[in-house]
Amino acid sequence: TLTAPAPFADETSCQCQAPHEKLTIAQARRGTPVDRPVRVYADGIFDLFHAGHARALMQAKTLFPNSYLLVGVCSDDLTHKFKGFTVMSETERYEALRHCRYVDEVIRDAPWTLTPEFLEKHKIDFVAHDDIPYSSAGSDDVYKHIKEAGMFVPTQRTEGISTSDIITRIVRDYDVYARRNLQRGYTAKELNVSFISEKKYRFQNQVDKMKEKVKNVEEKSKEFVYKVEEKSHDLIQKWEEKSREFIGNFLELFGPDGAWKQMFQERSGRMLQAFSPRQSPNSSPTRGRSPSRSPSPPWVINKTSPPSSPKAASASLSSMSEGDEDEK
Repeated sequence: TLTAPAPFADETSCQCQAPHEKLTIAQARRGTPVDRPVRVYADGIFDLFHAGHARALMQAKTLFPNSYLLVGVCSDDLTHKFKGFTVMSETERYEALRHCRYVDEVIRDAPWTLTPEFLEKHKIDFVAHDDIPYSSAGSDDVYKHIKEAGMFVPTQRTEGISTSDIITRIVRDYDVYARRNLQRGYTAKELNVSFISEKKYRFQNQVDKMKEKVKNVEEKSKEFVYKVEEKSHDLIQKWEEKSREFIGNFLELFGPDGAWKQMFQERSGRMLQAFSPRQSPNSSPTRGRSPSRSPSPPWVINKTSPPSSPKAASASLSSMSEGDEDEK
């Protein structure tokens, strides 16, 4: 488990215990010598340390079963002379390499062109770098003599990422980054922008803030409308359920065969029976009447059936007289 950054070469001694013997690539791939790791060297500027750098160092570290990776980093003076201005200082670049998990040792102020004396001093077995000819310092390929000595091991470049690509993005989107840093508290002097540019950037920041607020309001409005629609749908669904239940209860109560009609018919029948009770039949004999009821007096004429002729009247009078005789 790694618990500390990689050491600097000038602060530690070489870890090789056996005499440094020249190895072939085939021997190194077999894992020999067993008494020490294969010492692999990789160098570069490593400005704006990124994933492409890390992948190259990973390949250099895993070239052989047992390897010790030394990384040389060129100083600012040497880099500005042969390549150009850097974004990060040499101290920052040294520290970035020390915290890469594949690096075992960092060599500060590394030479631009590798010399036999440098290789012997650090007991380097192989040099790892991509196989593209690196023209610099008046040479078509600074690794030509390393390749001829059989000490060069190629690595693969990572496409789509490089220090130049990152710098190109920053230059292309300079206004965006300038506005961002102004918003974070940097001054126009620190960003090397004019007074007019500063005001323009600050105005653009205010416009962006307003746009963001409008966008948030629109999103909240959409969310509110969605919630209202959802609640409206629930209310309509509940209203439909309740309306069906209400209509069913209404029909059950007031429909053609409803309970209200049956109850009304029953009450109507009772009321009719109360107002027009049943009468006793006229053909029942007088003798069968209750003794408490007194007979009708002879002079009371039945109004319901008046005599239709004098003969009928005389007949009724005779029947009445006969009835009187019977009662006597």
